[in-house]
Formats: sequence, C-alpha cells, structure tokens
Amino acid sequence: MKFLPFDELVPVMDQMSQDGQEFSFIIDYKGENAAITTKLRTTDYADETTNETDEYYLKKKVIPFEEYKVKFDQVQSALRLGKSFLLNLTQETEIETNLSLEQIHQKAKAKYKFLFPNQFVVFSPETFIQIKENIIFSFPMKGTQKGASELAKSQLLANEKENAEHATIVDLIRNDLSRVAFPIQVDHFKYIEKVQTHEGDLWQMSSQISGKVLPNFKNKIGSILRELLPAGSITGAPKKSTCDLIEEIEGYKRGFYTGIMGTFDGKNLDSAVMIRFIEQRGNQLFFKSGGGITIFSEVEKEYQELIDKIYLPF
Repeated sequence: MKFLPFDELVPVMDQMSQDGQEFSFIIDYKGENAAITTKLRTTDYADETTNETDEYYLKKKVIPFEEYKVKFDQVQSALRLGKSFLLNLTQETEIETNLSLEQIHQKAKAKYKFLFPNQFVVFSPETFIQIKENIIFSFPMKGTQKGASELAKSQLLANEKENAEHATIVDLIRNDLSRVAFPIQVDHFKYIEKVQTHEGDLWQMSSQISGKVLPNFKNKIGSILRELLPAGSITGAPKKSTCDLIEEIEGYKRGFYTGIMGTFDGKNLDSAVMIRFIEQRGNQLFFKSGGGITIFSEVEKEYQELIDKIYLPF
C-alpha cells in the first residue's frame, strides 16, 4: 500500500464510489496517512474460520500504576474544568509472545481483522460505519465488563458509570452523523455482545444509530469519512477539545491505532475502528489499549480495564 495524506485521497474515494468501483482502505487516527487498494481483500478483516491454536504465551509489561495515575489525574482535572465530559485515555504496553503478527492474524477470531506485514495486526470487534442503500449505520461501542456469566452481563447493564459513558458517546455519534445524514434515529440502545479473549470473555455494550445520507454526500465515501473522523468512541466529547487533551496527556503517537479500515464493494460500505491493536517496532511488540474516563471513573478500575483489553482473540 502507498500512503498519502487522507485529504488527497478523499476525491479519489468519492470518484471510485460514484463509479461503483471496489476498493479497500486504511486511515490512521489523525488522518495524516491513508491508503487505498483496488485489490479487495475481505479475508483481511472479515470473520473467517480459523484453526485451533498451538501452545502460546502473552506477557504484559504494563505501565506502572503510578505513571498511569498521573495521566488519569490530568484527565480528571480537565473534566472538572469542563474541557471534556468524556475522554478515551489510551496507552501502549510492551508485550512478549511466541507468535508472529502473521500467526496472530491467522488464528484471530474477530468481527474484523487486518494484517499490515511487519507493522501491525488488528482484530477489532467494533464497526465504525456501514452504508447500505443510502442509509448510514453506526455502532458505537462503549462499556466493558470482564466475565462470561449472565451476572457479569447484568452488572454491565446496571453500572451507572458505564451507562453514562455509553449515553455520552451515543449522543456524540448522533451529532456526528447529522453532518452527513438526516433524519437520525437510535434504532437499538444498549445491546450487549461477548468478545472472546485468551484470558476469558468480555462483555461490550453497543448501540445502533442510523440516518439517510444527505443528497450532497450520496456515493461520496471519502467526503463522508472526512466529516466523521476521528471516531467519537475512541476520542470523547466534545470531540475537538477532547482530541487536543488526548494529544497533550497520552504522551505517545497512536498511529494507525484507533484509525479506520474498511471496504466498499461497489454498492455498500463496511468499516471498523482499529482497536485491539498490536504494533511491531523492530524486535518489540506493543499492544495499544485504553478506555473512556468520566468524572465518576475510579483509577484502579480504569487501570484494570486497560490491562484486561490486552489479549489474544482465541
């Protein structure tokens, strides 16, 4: 793939979608680097049958709690000052495993997955947007509970902090979609899905939002994505000031982590948020993870969520 600034590719993507030409794409978090290809490779990030895994291990060199708490406290200070209502704080964790990126990609069981050889692998459970017959759909995912039991599921649904966080993101995505579609409606508020990990299952909370694409955005995939990026579920609200805070507080480059990947099949668009992300730099591997912080967040629980989201999906 050849990377170019996303803005340069917007008119190209618009023309290809108007012509009904198939293409796949990836866009980094900040929209600085993007690539498109006419070689449709749905197996790179569609669900597929995988083989049983051989023996493997995953070791986590997690950021020290005290270091994480400094960043958490900075977020809390900004929240109290009204600079943000919800901020998705992420960090990178060095990991060790006996599996290569290619092996992880091959074995991964995920709704979406993608391998960029010798650079990164992503196995994402989160849809960004879909467009079908001029209707745009979004499925913001916010709210996590560890455990496979129905009790754990009920605890997630009853958790006031997770519910407030989810409601904030749903409102943000409704506003984002209104830039390219009207009318907007919440089709399904707060449904729960199970995500498989090597350390046990996680419950994740999502909602479905939809709207009819406005005439001036019809069949213009590039322009639609430019209006909606970065994804609200991995930034926070309000988006602009929260993105500025993320840049200031996180202290590392997200790169393609929390960017977007997708495919236009000539008629419909399917895309995903690039979370659950392992990056290779030289001989080192880094897993990028995090979660939404609100004024009601508890630092110990948020730190544990960051750790829980470091997993292999099989």
